[in-house]
Amino acid sequence: MTQAHLQAPTDLAPRDSAEERYRRERTAHWDAVARRRGRLAGAYHRRLERVYRFLIPPGSRVLEIGCGEGDLLAALKPAVGVGVDLSDEMVRRAAERHPDLRFLHADVHELEDLGETFDYVILSDLLNDAWDVQRLLRRIAPLTDRRTRVILNFYSRLWELPLALAQRLGLARPVLYQNWLTVPDVKNLLRLAGFQTIRHWPEVLLPLPIPLLAPFCNRFLVRLWPFKHLALSNFLVARPAPRPLPEEPVVSVIVAARNEEGNIPNIFARTPEMGAGTEIVFVEGHSKDNTWEAIQREISAHPERRARAFQQTGKGKGDAVRLGFAEAAGDVLMILDADLTVPPEDLPRFYEVIRSGQGEFVNGVRLVYPMEKEAMRFANLLGNKFFSLAFSWLLGQPIKDTLCGTKVLRKPDYETLAANRSYFGDFDPFGDFDLLFGAARMSLEIVEVPVRYRERTYGETNIQRWRHGWLLLKMCAFAAGRIKFI
Repeated sequence: MTQAHLQAPTDLAPRDSAEERYRRERTAHWDAVARRRGRLAGAYHRRLERVYRFLIPPGSRVLEIGCGEGDLLAALKPAVGVGVDLSDEMVRRAAERHPDLRFLHADVHELEDLGETFDYVILSDLLNDAWDVQRLLRRIAPLTDRRTRVILNFYSRLWELPLALAQRLGLARPVLYQNWLTVPDVKNLLRLAGFQTIRHWPEVLLPLPIPLLAPFCNRFLVRLWPFKHLALSNFLVARPAPRPLPEEPVVSVIVAARNEEGNIPNIFARTPEMGAGTEIVFVEGHSKDNTWEAIQREISAHPERRARAFQQTGKGKGDAVRLGFAEAAGDVLMILDADLTVPPEDLPRFYEVIRSGQGEFVNGVRLVYPMEKEAMRFANLLGNKFFSLAFSWLLGQPIKDTLCGTKVLRKPDYETLAANRSYFGDFDPFGDFDLLFGAARMSLEIVEVPVRYRERTYGETNIQRWRHGWLLLKMCAFAAGRIKFI
């Protein structure tokens, strides 16, 4: 596509002369930078590219505000990529370098509606250079929908003097005086503009290309106290403020059942109708009792219930859940453990979180209320406590109970998660961590709903504490390299 120019909307009020001078100064500055420099990317910008590639899967619809020469946008390999910049010279160079992308010359403070929305809107090192950040953020709000993620990175105030020195020595891109916003400043401005912050974290401890030392500092040390407080850049992910779904959705309850013959009648009797209707999708997995026959019998006995059944050819709960999700017809996908240790009567609480928009991935928590006597062994409880702390740190969002089987998300989000599953690989027989890791990488808002965990009344647990605990430790280490230390 070719370069295009946006016309600023007509304002009835007179322009602020100070703002106009500020805009002209910035425009002239970045035009001059574009003319006198070659490729602007250095070690710092290559690190930013790596982080953004982790956050944004290829084939997404991406808008970058303050795109410069468009190299970051191009590195993301978007299906639709649009860049906007105040500098006409930067836009011209971007269009020459990346003719498959679309670049617009405009002041984002006066950006018109582009007639489309995007999966991701990124603002890289832009906020500290903007005249009115709140107005800027309000301008991009019409370009988002409920699933859009807004990703921002901006310099830490701690680096004001070191960056000034680096610019004088020619080691950093020259900039004019900055706003130097803090993370609380940006979170508040996002809230005022109608966005909700999901998470934030530091990046880049050593912006110089020193072999071995720079990767060690920027992948590992920057994640640890006290080094994380010395980082150059703050990253923040936000989403549009929660709003209810426009209409009541159909709900699919996935029940992975192995050796659960005695629980099948209760699943039909106790699973409530939710939203525009509830379907129960059974996936039976190599049972040694008559679970499959019990499912067929109960489906025939309850023609008033929307229910279907499948038999898995693979192994493990994770494989069964994937089959159930693939066959589900509903817009909201729920997992209900067939042992009924999480009461089906609690499912409407999970549904309400999704329907209201309060959360995008809902996880059950068994560790808030007291448990029934034999609901969970002490060793299992300690393991859950350990993994909750580990994965809260790994995923950047509070996760109190990693192994509660009840999890809920919308089907479009699951389909995106499944399409990018190869990033982690097939290493989770339970399915819990596969979903949690994917949701965290997609920056879905994770909300936890406390439940009273009940004692199993039929059959025996399929969990093998020590073997599966060791597997979880290995998964934890693997996930650290794929999520935390990227």
